[in-house]
Amino acid sequence: MGKKRVMVPAKDLDLSTVKYEHEVIKAPHLMGLMLKLFVRMVEAPVLGSLIMSFLKKQNKMMLQNTVIPEAPMFKPEFPPQDAEPSVVIVDEERKPEDRAELALKCLPHYDPASCWSGDSLPSFRYWKIRDYAYAYRSKLVTPSMVAEKIISVIEDCNYHKPPTPLLISFDAEDIRKQAAASTRRFEEGNQLSILDGIFMAIKDDIDCYPHPSKGATTWMHEVRSVEKDAVCVSRLRSCGVILVGKANMHELGMGTTGNNPNYGTTRNPHAVERYTGGSSSGPAAIVASGLCSAALGTDGGGSVRIPSSLCGVVGLKTTYGRTSMEGSICDAGTVEIIGPIASTVEDVILVYAAILGSSPDNRICLRPPPPCFPDLSSLENANTLGSLRLGKYTEWFNDVHSTDISDICEDVLKLLSKSHGCETIEIVIPELHEMRTAHVVSIGSETQCSLNPDCEDGKGVKLTYDTRISMALFRSFTASDYIAAQCLRRRIMHHHMEIFKKVDVIVTPTTGMTAPKIPSSALKDGETDMQVTAYLMRFIIAGNLLGLPAITVPVGYDKQGLPIGLQLIGRPWGEATILHLASAVEELCAKSRKKPASFYDILNIK
Repeated sequence: MGKKRVMVPAKDLDLSTVKYEHEVIKAPHLMGLMLKLFVRMVEAPVLGSLIMSFLKKQNKMMLQNTVIPEAPMFKPEFPPQDAEPSVVIVDEERKPEDRAELALKCLPHYDPASCWSGDSLPSFRYWKIRDYAYAYRSKLVTPSMVAEKIISVIEDCNYHKPPTPLLISFDAEDIRKQAAASTRRFEEGNQLSILDGIFMAIKDDIDCYPHPSKGATTWMHEVRSVEKDAVCVSRLRSCGVILVGKANMHELGMGTTGNNPNYGTTRNPHAVERYTGGSSSGPAAIVASGLCSAALGTDGGGSVRIPSSLCGVVGLKTTYGRTSMEGSICDAGTVEIIGPIASTVEDVILVYAAILGSSPDNRICLRPPPPCFPDLSSLENANTLGSLRLGKYTEWFNDVHSTDISDICEDVLKLLSKSHGCETIEIVIPELHEMRTAHVVSIGSETQCSLNPDCEDGKGVKLTYDTRISMALFRSFTASDYIAAQCLRRRIMHHHMEIFKKVDVIVTPTTGMTAPKIPSSALKDGETDMQVTAYLMRFIIAGNLLGLPAITVPVGYDKQGLPIGLQLIGRPWGEATILHLASAVEELCAKSRKKPASFYDILNIK
């Protein structure tokens, strides 16, 4: 038996004694025959539990001998927060289309000439939602014309060498029907909102009627029927959004690369031989390639932020409870949210405005304050930025696979200080290792609970090999592990709330590495590589375990030309502050943005 460890109460922890520990993962990297053999071993009754016990000990994931003085926190609980400065408050009871229009008024002035004429245009820019809206209103193009371009690209994708499967479910006639309805509204001058005629993809674990929700498995649609849209999707539909189908993902969201042997692995638009990141692989690739203005993903362990960062786009993880999870496969968890992915911060704001709104249950227990948007149209907004204090834990910040990442992220902090007067303050975040353990036990136990009936019913063997390894790990968690993880959640929430008394935003790189290479031998049966997972998840856990809002913004490229993202983690309900800061970061880095190798200029009407 291991030695008993007694933790001091979180409020009594002396931060001067905290030493940063570099995370060392001890687990085999397996593909092909070795992967299949390992799955058989971990699923064997006695041998499996011995292997999992050994791996957990090797990686210091044992909670049984730890005495944690805090009471459990079974879902995020937030202390009351001060109001954010320079924001526009919105009533979440208002119609989604009204909220989108209010968000539109908060954006900087739109000058069509800046993107539709002149020789001084930037070498590359993504078409924004307001560009599409202008093109439709000016009759330069119709939603139906755009639909035909998008349909032809999607149909071609599976014939690419290598194939680039972006969508799992797609119906060309359904897209044409939605586009025709939108075209009619523009002809009659009755468009529903700024989002009318905007094309979006929905991750395959969020319901979008009449498509099945498979969660990228081969069987989920057989046991779970889709009768209507998820709440978030229905809000988008009421704004006139055209839904192109269900985007590819890592099976059941249980991976950070986007590898999927069931439907093919989505490729990174910046380098087709590399992963997009996961689990929202399809949504990030669709946006990065210019095919759709935005997409919805889910984020339970970085699944919106990791692929957004690796693909060079913007991904927002909202505060837990800010958006409704009703109608998603993972709607019963305490770490997961549905969030927008888009090519720019302003487009993320518009989509966020449409989908926000807590579920009735969360309104009762979380008591969310009214949502806010940053007022990017006002002159005071620059002064607000200058007062922001950015928290940086240097040793953690620099713990990356390549110094290209930390150097470029550091340069952005210097630019923010020089251009806007933002102050960077050194912070210490204790118990990062405990936070990771608490997260994996929490998300693993919740996943196991929701999938257990189907796995017991024989569906477990139909999962991909890496998912089966994850499930074997999750099965090894006990009830006492789960309770201990929730006690750690309360401790770590205390540490973060103390940090937020000193700073407004915590800044980190989004991922500890840029897009990893896809081993050709991993395409058929998948792979397990926990070292890569650790690098990709290094900075994202607080957003999920504690339910904090976080956003990733593209800030540059490594020496191989692969995108790097900067992550901004905000106070509970502090979406407006991180969106405001993200907009400033985006502006500072705009000139360095490069066109992806695989890019579709959908709105080019020359």
